[in-house]
Amino acid sequence: MKKDITTEEKIKEAARNVFLAKGFEGCSSREIAKAAGMNVALVNYYFRSKSALFQLIFKAAMEEFMLTMVEVFVTEKTLEEKLRIFIEKEYEFLAKHPELPNFIINEMNRKDSCFADHNNHFNKIAATGVFNEYMKAQEAGEIRKMDIVSLTLLIMSNCQYPVIAKNLLQSLHSMSDEQYAEQLLTHKRYVTDMLTGYLFLKK
Repeated sequence: MKKDITTEEKIKEAARNVFLAKGFEGCSSREIAKAAGMNVALVNYYFRSKSALFQLIFKAAMEEFMLTMVEVFVTEKTLEEKLRIFIEKEYEFLAKHPELPNFIINEMNRKDSCFADHNNHFNKIAATGVFNEYMKAQEAGEIRKMDIVSLTLLIMSNCQYPVIAKNLLQSLHSMSDEQYAEQLLTHKRYVTDMLTGYLFLKK
């Protein structure tokens, strides 16, 4: 039996939707097959097992997520410009894939998570030279002294938490999806001005 690319992509797309909605343990191969309009045997023929298919989907999701950072950091812009563009790109990416932050966090917390190659993702970012650039800016007195972990926490919490907590915040403030989307646009400006204003020391 010859594998068909269209069938393979249809299974991957269905699996991605199911995994992102329910996580690895929250669904079955049968459910993925149903979403793809196929039988379980065909799903297993193309991808061997639910675990193998999940690792493929999870790796693709993580790489797409990391690509957002790498594309910004390799530019020739100043560090402050990179941060502003990165925050803009981060919000754009999260608006397109609002389910990803929760998905990644939940799967990283699983005992047998396939996030074991996280060093590979970190190394891709480091290869852009942005960490060295950040340290040199600190030494030159251009930026506030802050370790990378704290900087990462500041950026992630301000960019990703509003997406993760969407349902809670909408409920607390009685907001529609459209109203919350507008709120995020305002929040993005606040976050950008707050982080750049705090980190970069004006002479």
